[in-house]
Amino acid sequence: MEETIAGTQAAQIPQQRGESLLETAVRYAEERHWDVFPGTWLEAVDGMQRCSCGDASCPAPGAHPARPDWAAQATGGATVARRMWQKQPTASILLPTGRTFDALSVPESAGFLALARMERMELTLGPATLAPDRRMHFFVLPGASAKVPDLVRTLGWSPSSLDLVALGEGAYVAAPPTRFGSRGAVQWVRRPTPANRWLPDAEELISPLAYACGRDR
Repeated sequence: MEETIAGTQAAQIPQQRGESLLETAVRYAEERHWDVFPGTWLEAVDGMQRCSCGDASCPAPGAHPARPDWAAQATGGATVARRMWQKQPTASILLPTGRTFDALSVPESAGFLALARMERMELTLGPATLAPDRRMHFFVLPGASAKVPDLVRTLGWSPSSLDLVALGEGAYVAAPPTRFGSRGAVQWVRRPTPANRWLPDAEELISPLAYACGRDR
């Protein structure tokens, strides 16, 4: 199976270097056919990095939508993506969920526990990210947000008792190498490769994820 970074090695996940945000955004659209849209960006204010939104206490500085109509702005066209990032080269790269993929979001500790179990089970996995807010996102087929509550109940859990969130239509994830202020950058735990172009269904991953979230409570 593709090598995965172990939980104790989280700080050693290789960062994407030498590639601009513009080049990366275009590559996501061109190679993965993912919709992308530019979010906020970081600005230097009195020696500090602040979010372009102007909120000094922004919870996700430089890593959230910059405008309310972001869903309509998102594009899967490489040419349009290039044009958008040429206007603001330091804008974060955000990926809308509910289109080419949904995302299952869990705490970092539960995510690494689940990854280890998934590998032992030899499950087929898609890309997965780790964000500086200590959330891990597993990319799955669209439609997960509608399925997950019932899948969790079938496993004997109450959906509200687990910190397991399915992100679908109307939500988004930040893509590497987007930065969250001074907290660091979003990184790939499992990078997009030709081998994981075909995403798993949420039903295939829900058992190890629910188990890990239950242990993590």
